[in-house]
Amino acid sequence: MIRVSVWCGDLSDAYLRLVTQLGVDCLDFGAGDGLPGVKEQGYPDLDALLALKKRLRSWGLEINRVTLPDLTEEYMLGRDGAERELENSCQAMRVFGAAGVPMARQRFAGDVFPWMTRASTAAHRGGYRYRAESVALAAAPAGPPTAAELEAWWTRFCAAYACLVPLAEDGGVRLLVHPSDTPHPDTPLGSLGFHRVIDAFPNRCVGYLYCCGTRAQAGGSALVLDEIHHYGRKGRIATVHLRNVRGSLATAGGFEEVLLDDGDLNPFKILLALRQAGFDGCVNPDHIPALEGDGVAVHHGLSYSVGYLKALLAALATV
Repeated sequence: MIRVSVWCGDLSDAYLRLVTQLGVDCLDFGAGDGLPGVKEQGYPDLDALLALKKRLRSWGLEINRVTLPDLTEEYMLGRDGAERELENSCQAMRVFGAAGVPMARQRFAGDVFPWMTRASTAAHRGGYRYRAESVALAAAPAGPPTAAELEAWWTRFCAAYACLVPLAEDGGVRLLVHPSDTPHPDTPLGSLGFHRVIDAFPNRCVGYLYCCGTRAQAGGSALVLDEIHHYGRKGRIATVHLRNVRGSLATAGGFEEVLLDDGDLNPFKILLALRQAGFDGCVNPDHIPALEGDGVAVHHGLSYSVGYLKALLAALATV
């Protein structure tokens, strides 16, 4: 059964009460330093994580996905501190396995090329504004890193995964790849990179945090549906980010992110394709624009997005 997850927010009682009232099933933790213990010792504290799980369960919530401590430029470029960063990620994976956390993502520095587009916000119906990017408006247009630099990045990625995959398997944790966001040409975790990851690491514990919005930014709805079919039937899609966009880098040289009902994607078709591919994990409405009256926590936008997603799932159950 497809369920709904949202970001962990501030973990206050008020926030947990709100998402419980909305009918959310699970929480996602997207920051590498967002769990107790990471800022203090470099990796999560097991007792504190277990206490957090117990607290969330008192609200009827589960942890869907967490994030390992970031592998920064220090690791990716082999600088001082590189081995300490990797050991912190390995220790975090051991903690997640001991705590019974089902999925973890590892972030890698250098998987995006922000100089290749100009970021801004765009106005949409009623004046709500959200993320936009344009190739043509980039202040200093430049290409991707060299082939040698990209291969060096891949070598460091593989060195980390060679350590993390056995720990993930031992702990019963799925190790997830999120696509490069923004998906500029030659970003290492794009269409070709996704294939490359599971070619190099065919272990079934390796899967994808499949981000529909990011992949639509690369090539539109046709690409999204093709990839869901391809990776879904292989059982590689572990959890999903569902956001909507207008345009793509391939078709318009840019894109704008919008509310779930306001873009080029048909979210119902995406959910139907996921179900047909055998997906039974969580869908997170992900990037959520602020609506009139919203503060930093975008509670109106969150409530709208969760309600829209739950209505789509109710409709899916009738098909």
